[in-house]
Amino acid sequence: MARCEVCGNDYGMSFEVHAQGAVHVFDCFSCAIHRMAPICEHCRVQIIGQGVDVEGQWFCGAHCARAEGKVGVVDRV
Repeated sequence: MARCEVCGNDYGMSFEVHAQGAVHVFDCFSCAIHRMAPICEHCRVQIIGQGVDVEGQWFCGAHCARAEGKVGVVDRV
């Protein structure tokens, strides 16, 4: 068993996420999202979908990027 790095639960079905050279351990997807999801620079929502990366800043969508003055940004369809 491994202990979740967010809630501390020692759970037999915990899982690892390998990202950017680090290994993270979680007991559920909600803890993984809480720790790993980027936060929109405009509306502050956690981005669990594709999101938009503009000049090193993360936004939940093109509308929030444009609200922060980023031009030429469109959502993928």
